[in-house]
Amino acid sequence: MPENGTARKRLGDAGERLAAAWLEAHGYHVLARNWRCPYGELDLIAERDGELVFVEVKTRRGERMGAPEEAITPTKRRRLIASTLSYLAEQGAEDHPYRIDVLAVALAPSGTLLGIRHYPASIAEEE
Repeated sequence: MPENGTARKRLGDAGERLAAAWLEAHGYHVLARNWRCPYGELDLIAERDGELVFVEVKTRRGERMGAPEEAITPTKRRRLIASTLSYLAEQGAEDHPYRIDVLAVALAPSGTLLGIRHYPASIAEEE
């Protein structure tokens, strides 16, 4: 993996760890991390109050590349929906209540956590 790819992976992994800790501190139970299927990857799968919550984590260090949540493209949205539906089908949970959230992890250039923004049910199936 190229050096900048390795740095990007380390940044993403760090953001996912922070996001998982944030979710657990807010009453969620993390069920899975980095679940993969042919459509893509689900960063975190959690459960709270009987609802499955599929979480896309976006992490940015500094503001040069914009806010983390701005990195969710229409293509990424479609892949997240397809991956979510694939997970539900694999688990036999198609009728289970669920939503797709985004957690934006903002870090200072030094790597210090600046904040986490939570966008519940921010990605919905296209109608």
